[in-house]
Parts: sequence; C-alpha cells; structure tokens
Amino acid sequence: MAPLECSSIADFDVGKTLGTGSFGRVRFGTHTGTNQHFAIKMLRKRDVIKSNQVEHIKSEKKILQTLSKDQHPFIVNMAAVFQDPCYIYMIIEVVIGGEFFSYLRNAVKFDNQTARFYAAQVVLIFEHLHSMDIIYRDLKPENLLLDREGYLKITDFGFAKIVPFKTYTLCGTPEYIAPEVLLQKGHGKGVDWWTLGILMYEMLVGDPPFLDADPIQIYQQVLQCKLRFTRSYDQDAKSLTKKLLTPDLTKRYGCLKRGALDIKTSHWFDDTDWEALLKRKLDAPIKPTLKSNTDTSNFEAYPEDVEKAVPPEFDGPDPFADF
Repeated sequence: MAPLECSSIADFDVGKTLGTGSFGRVRFGTHTGTNQHFAIKMLRKRDVIKSNQVEHIKSEKKILQTLSKDQHPFIVNMAAVFQDPCYIYMIIEVVIGGEFFSYLRNAVKFDNQTARFYAAQVVLIFEHLHSMDIIYRDLKPENLLLDREGYLKITDFGFAKIVPFKTYTLCGTPEYIAPEVLLQKGHGKGVDWWTLGILMYEMLVGDPPFLDADPIQIYQQVLQCKLRFTRSYDQDAKSLTKKLLTPDLTKRYGCLKRGALDIKTSHWFDDTDWEALLKRKLDAPIKPTLKSNTDTSNFEAYPEDVEKAVPPEFDGPDPFADF
C-alpha cells in the first residue's frame, strides 16, 4: 500500500462504523481523490489526554509507520495520519472480511486444522514483530481481522511497544494477560507467546483457559496456571499449548535459544508449509462472503456516533502538536 496524500477528513466519504473503542471508533471511508477504500481510526483527543494515553497513541503511530514500510502480509498497513483540533485520524488498510472474533463465536470452536492455520499466521506475525524488537501485548480474537481470502490481518497497535529487553507497564486483556505482566517484575517478548497459547486454547475449546466474571479471579487463575483440556483437544496441540502457557520463561517456547523455531518445528505444525503460508498460497478454511469491495456486512452493527466534535478539554499546549 502506497502512502496517501491527504490532510483532512474532508478528503473522505465517511461511512459505516466498523468498530468502537475507548477513545473513538473505526469507520469505513472512501478517499474521494483516488476512490480507494480505507478504515479510518478516529481518536478523540480529549479522551486520549484524560486517560493519559498520549504516549501510547504516539507509539502506535510510530510502530505502524515502521511496519508499513515492510508491508507484512498479516499486518495492517497505515497509509496516512493527520489531525484536527478534536481528533487524531489514522488511515489504515481496510480488511473487509470482518472480525475473527465473530467467526469464532459463530462456530463456537474451530476444528484442529482451522485453529492450526490461524495460529500459524500469528506465529509469523510475532516472529516478524520480535525481529524488530516490537512486542504486541494485546493478542485476542477481537484484534484479528479476516481479509477477503480468509487470511488474518492483525490490527490495533495501541499496546504495542518497541522493547529490546523489558518493560513494566501493566496492560492487556485479563483473559490473555501473562503472569509476568501481573507480577510487574518486567516483561518482554515472552508475553506474546503466552497469548498465542491462550488463543490456541480458545480456538480449540471455545473459551479461554482462565475465565471468570471478576478480573481478580482471572488473575489468580493465571498465576496458578492450572490447565484443563477437553477430550477432543489434539494431543500435539496440547503439548504445544502447555509449552506456551508456562509461567517459567526459561522453559516457555518462543523464549528459548531457538526462538520461534521451537514453535514452528513442534509436532502440531508438522504439516504446515510456512513458506507457502507466508506467500498466501494455501486455501483458507474460512472465506468471507462478500458482494463487493464496499460490502461491510461481515462487521457487527454499531450505533452511529451522533456526538458533535468539540474542542479538547485541557489546558496548555496540545500534546499532539508535533504528531
């Protein structure tokens, strides 16, 4: 995807909401000059500032700009970023197939082959990110999208960070959070491999392994790390899941001397052609139904935002002045 010449939201026909978050929403948009379609991430500055997330947003922009130079097949690309007094706008590649979360919920759980196909793509995503000292820290089905061919694209780099060794920020989704993050003794790339283990389990069982209405109870379960597998859980998948969901970082797959290679050569992935997968030459087990390039029917319906833009509610200089 080539960089896009634009400087204002007026350069776009803004359409349906594709997703919502704490600071705004993502909407389908068409660039009027080129008729190209994008996902427009619109972040309310006042909410970002109130929540002390300015540095996170700046980091997200920097990381997406870096990643978009390489254009990895399973990572969304950013075409442009700009702002006005009220909003930050990130113009991102639109992934039209919808949220991976929706497909998993509709299926309840995936068969072994489907789960392996999508887990393998996450392995390649993390291998690429870690080669650039980027940790993602927020893997979950909601942050994965399916493209028109049924391949994954990972999105939402709000928690991603460039970390050569360790960082100490407490962040992540309770069901996916790694024990070293909870213990706040510093964490690194190993957190991503933990979340891969959680995703594998959720795809094969239908729920993550640590689950409760109370996040505190989830955290206690994470620290205890008692795994219970269903009878249908593939034995090779079970072995790999255990090696990923290991609190001891000196034993966790992905964190050892061979890095991601330990995961890629595990028995569960014996039949995976990694090169063909990276080149997108394999048939995906799920293929979204699409009527056109503007068909957004695979996304959940969200109430449209009727809030009128208002100036940011803060004193002093705009922290995004040099954004």
